[in-house]
Amino acid sequence: MADASVLDMRDIVVSNHSFGPSEIRQICTTISEDYSQLGILRDAVTELAQGTERSPAQAVRLGVSQYLLGKFSEAWETLSHADGGALAIFYLAKTEFQLLRYDDSVAHFAAAKAAGYDGDQCQISTAEVLRYQGKLQEAMDILDNIFGPAEQTAEYNYQRGATVAVRDGHTEEVSRLYNRALQYDDRHPGALFGLALESDRRGSDDHALQMYERAASCFPAHIGTLINLGIVYEDRNDFAKAQACYKRVLDVFPDHPRARLYMKDASASGNVFYDEDSARQSERLSQLLSISVNDFELSVRSRNCLQKMGVETLGDLVRTSEQQLLSSKNFGDTSLQEIREMLSSKGLGLGQLSDQQREPDPPLDTSGLTPDQQAILDRPISDLNLSVRARKCMVRLGINTISELMRKTADDLLESKNFGVTSLNEVRAKLEGMSLKLRGD
Repeated sequence: MADASVLDMRDIVVSNHSFGPSEIRQICTTISEDYSQLGILRDAVTELAQGTERSPAQAVRLGVSQYLLGKFSEAWETLSHADGGALAIFYLAKTEFQLLRYDDSVAHFAAAKAAGYDGDQCQISTAEVLRYQGKLQEAMDILDNIFGPAEQTAEYNYQRGATVAVRDGHTEEVSRLYNRALQYDDRHPGALFGLALESDRRGSDDHALQMYERAASCFPAHIGTLINLGIVYEDRNDFAKAQACYKRVLDVFPDHPRARLYMKDASASGNVFYDEDSARQSERLSQLLSISVNDFELSVRSRNCLQKMGVETLGDLVRTSEQQLLSSKNFGDTSLQEIREMLSSKGLGLGQLSDQQREPDPPLDTSGLTPDQQAILDRPISDLNLSVRARKCMVRLGINTISELMRKTADDLLESKNFGVTSLNEVRAKLEGMSLKLRGD
C-alpha cells in the first residue's frame, strides 16, 4: 500500500483540487516534520512543469511550489502568466521580494489586497519590504495601524520585533516580541532565527544552538539560519552536520558564495584528526578568558588599579601574579582578596597562566586620526555588527574593542581557527566604513 503522505504531497501540487493558504501550510508542515518529503515536492514540481498543457490554475500551484523550493526566477516567470488571482499576485509579490525587486513587490502586495487576498497579511508583508528598504518609520506606521486578530499572529509579532531590532537595536522588547510570536506558532522560522541571534550575541551558545536547530527544522528554512547553524557546528567540530547545513543552501542556490566557501572549509576540516573534547574545552576557556573585568562588580580602587596596569580581561588577570598586583600603588590585601573571589567564581586563579605571558601588541599610532575617529577606538567590537563567524574569532583572539582589533595585522587574524579571507574582508569593510584599518593595511 502506498504511503498516504507521499500521495497527499503529490496530490496537492498536481491535482485540480483546491489550492490556497491552508494547502500551502500543509506542504510546509509536512516537510518540516519529515524533510525527506522535500523530494516528493520536487518530483511533483518537475511533473507539473513538464506537462504540455497547463491551466492558469495549475500555473499558480507550480509557481507557488517553485517559490517554496527557492526557485525564485522560475516562480516569477510562472506566476506572471498564472490566473491573475489574489493568491498568484500575493506570491508574485513574495517572489519579487526575494529577487530584491522591492518596489514591484510593494505594488503587487497592494494589488493582491485589492484582488481579495487577506489585507492584513498583505500589509504585514509590505512592512517587511519597507524594512529592507530602510524605510523603518513607514514600516512601523503600517504595523501600528493593524488591529484585531492579525495582532495575535506569529508573523505580525515577528515583523514588529524585526523592525524594532533594526530601528532601536537588540532590546528586551525585541526578545519579548519574538517570544510572543512563538506562542502563536512555535515553528516560526523568523522568530526562532531572531532569538538565536540574540543568544549568539550574549554568548549563550547552547541556547543559540537550540534555536538555530529549531529554525532549521522549518520549511522553507531561512538561509541565514542554515549558514549560522553550520558555523556553530563547525565551532563544535561537528563538520558532518555543518556540511549538511551548507548542502541545504546549495541545493537551492548552487552558486551561493558563502555556502560554497564554508562547505569547502568544513569538508577540509572534517578530514583532519582532532581531539574533540580538548578542542571544546579550549574553546570554552578562550571565551572565559576574554570576559572583560568591567563585567564584574569591583571596588573603585581595584578597578582603577587594574586599569593602570592594563589588565582588561580575565585572561590578563590569570597571566598576572599576586606579587605583580601587590606591587601596584594603592593595591592592598583587600583588593587582592576581592580579585581572588572574582576569579574563583569562574574557576580561575591568579597567576595560573603566568607562564603564558601574552606578547603585547604594538601601540596604536593615533597621530593621523581625527578626534571623531579617536572617539571610536574604545567602542566595543560588537558595534561593528560582525557575522557570527567573525565575531567568534574576535572572542578567541580576546579582542574586545575596536582599538584592540586595529592593533592586529591581517596575518594575526588569519591564524585564528575558522577565520578565512571572507571574514577578513568583512572586518576590513567594517573598519573602512569608519575610515579605519588594520595594522599593516
